[in-house]
Amino acid sequence: MSAVNGAREFVSAVNGARGCSQVKLAIIDYGIGNLRSAEKALQRVGADARLTSDPSDISAADGVVMPGVGNFGACMNALRRDGLDEIVHAVVASGVPFLGICVGMQMLFDTSVESPDVPGLGIINGTVELLPDTVKRPQMQWNQLHWGANSALAQGLEAEPWVYLVHSYYCVPSDSTTIIATCDYGVDVACVVQQRNVTATQFHPEKSGTMGLAILANWTQSVKVA
Repeated sequence: MSAVNGAREFVSAVNGARGCSQVKLAIIDYGIGNLRSAEKALQRVGADARLTSDPSDISAADGVVMPGVGNFGACMNALRRDGLDEIVHAVVASGVPFLGICVGMQMLFDTSVESPDVPGLGIINGTVELLPDTVKRPQMQWNQLHWGANSALAQGLEAEPWVYLVHSYYCVPSDSTTIIATCDYGVDVACVVQQRNVTATQFHPEKSGTMGLAILANWTQSVKVA
């Protein structure tokens, strides 16, 4: 069986589990970008995933997801405007599984050169830097993940799956051991980081076809067993 067919069967199996006890996921709705695509992808792999800005709903979820697109500063300001930054800190501190996607990954870091006057959440120590001048910005393409460490996200997938990225900035963690997977784009781009109960992806799993769905299914399964 090919890795792609294996991923398809894995997603199909998760879909077939609907009607059983579903994992309840809160997708933080802070009014920036198309967050509904992440919601639909997580629902497709069997999760009870819902967009919400209600702190009580977020706090009661089995797992929390923070997507993000666009400008780092605009996203951070929108999150803080509604006090949702405090909810993110509380959720992470409580040990609930947390997933950041694209700019939602970058927001977890201390600072970004895109918006140097707007602090990030500081949950993962490090900075967000501009991709080098030697490559086209943004990186708007499919690229291959290179897994550098064992991860529940990689279960059942091929060694170097293709995923879809749209970004001009990339995360540089102070602790390189948090980097689980990279892709090559002029530099080694941290595509997946993990720190305790926090996982984040620079790529868009919801836009990465069957492999992206399998990665979301793997994360959802890890929430279920957490």
